[in-house]
Amino acid sequence: MTPSSETTSRPLGGRAVYPRLLATAGTVLVFDQITKQIALERLTQGPVDVIPGVLTLRLTFNSGGAFGILQGLPGLFLIFTLVVAAAILLWARTVTDPRWFVPLGMILGGGVGNAWDRLFRGFDGRVVDFVDLHVWPVFNLADSSITLGVVIILWLGA
Repeated sequence: MTPSSETTSRPLGGRAVYPRLLATAGTVLVFDQITKQIALERLTQGPVDVIPGVLTLRLTFNSGGAFGILQGLPGLFLIFTLVVAAAILLWARTVTDPRWFVPLGMILGGGVGNAWDRLFRGFDGRVVDFVDLHVWPVFNLADSSITLGVVIILWLGA
């Protein structure tokens, strides 16, 4: 076995795993919360057309999952998010490819960003959404981060 193949087949585990993963998750969480706060402050008077018919900033509150799926089940999504976050933190210790830490951090940060809304924003378990592309449900930065993280993981695994 060559040294390069040896390092890629062994779990990176331990403390080496978490800095990139947590830095990415923290960055996503901070930007998600900043953009949601801006939306709450600036979009209360109504939607803003950025590109008419294509991109509108529209303040909505979502009791479902990413992109509005399964509306009305905020408790279920909170529990699901906590389980996924714990699974990511445990699973990351077994990852052998360091390229996975950024997308895992994106998923973790997005999930925590939406969980934060459900727990602390006082909207009855609803999440702040504000990006409206007119062909998709209204979403936020956390939703985008989760989706992009999953796409990157699928691409890396292909």
